[in-house]
Amino acid sequence: MDGGISVITNPTVSVRLTSTLSSFEVNRRFNRGITIAEFKSKLELVVGTPASCMDLQLFSTSDKFMQKLEDNEALLGSYPVDDDCRIHVIDRSGAQSGEFSDLSKVEKYEITDEAYEKRTDSVRSFMKKKKVGRFNEEEAAQQASEQAEREAKEEAAAAAIAVGSRCQVQVTGQPTKIGTVMYVGTTEFKPGYWVGVKYDEPLGKNDGSVNGKRYFECQPKYGAFVKPLSVTVGDFPEEDYGLDEM
Repeated sequence: MDGGISVITNPTVSVRLTSTLSSFEVNRRFNRGITIAEFKSKLELVVGTPASCMDLQLFSTSDKFMQKLEDNEALLGSYPVDDDCRIHVIDRSGAQSGEFSDLSKVEKYEITDEAYEKRTDSVRSFMKKKKVGRFNEEEAAQQASEQAEREAKEEAAAAAIAVGSRCQVQVTGQPTKIGTVMYVGTTEFKPGYWVGVKYDEPLGKNDGSVNGKRYFECQPKYGAFVKPLSVTVGDFPEEDYGLDEM
């Protein structure tokens, strides 16, 4: 033996990782034999910063700044990196300042309606060529005619319904309900004609008021507004639930 001293160094090192993009700290183990350039490529998968846009700072186990890891050709093991040291990644891609996440900082492309109308590669131009939606005059006219016919039917049905009448309400997908007509006319919450009904049972949605506007009085959950075509006026006595039976 020559009496020399051999120093055995662990080929890997476990470090703590932090970055300007996150408040979280993670632990990872790396090979000391990789270059700083290779190290940055591995860090990209961990912190999300492109390898070409990161600066690295080395901190001791007690979080005291030691030095920067600036030489991309140097080996990770050539720096005094020990287990539990912290390596801080500084992002220079712009993500830190919210450049890519804060939409208020993104310049908006705007075009006048007149200029957009002249374009031949726009959605509007395509819809015109294919006569889709409002650009289909025949379909639009048919829809307008159907809407007018529906509104006329609703107005006629509303005119035949008197406040105070007993009624039956049949809405698709709901059970038949019995009640008393309390209001007939237009409302502020939706266009068209509506019938306000006070049900015999608490099967409604309100107390005769909607959005702070009162149309009639009733107990909570007993009132509802339905379209006139869903209402049938007639002799509908209140249900006898057998409360007097012995």
